[in-house]
Amino acid sequence: MKIITMCGSMRFSEKMREISEKLELGGNCVLTPVFPPEDEKKSYTKQEEKLFDLAHKERIKLSDAIFVVNVDNYIGSSTKSEIEFAKSLGKEIIYYMTAG
Repeated sequence: MKIITMCGSMRFSEKMREISEKLELGGNCVLTPVFPPEDEKKSYTKQEEKLFDLAHKERIKLSDAIFVVNVDNYIGSSTKSEIEFAKSLGKEIIYYMTAG
């Protein structure tokens, strides 16, 4: 069983949930970012965003691999940072690429 952290833009949260389910049904333990409710456009303070980022980096530390969801060739700056962080720790990087 691999421990895998989901990474990608929150605009792809539905795709990330779908992939997480498949990975878990495949025998993996999946760590996911916090998904705000679909019907809620929530703004976070800079401090709250920093806390989310720190928690996500901790998930990456705990993982064997990260799974990068890349829809329509979009990888934002936060996700790029997560990829570099995972690489610095020697984690496996798995890419999922698709058109929207």
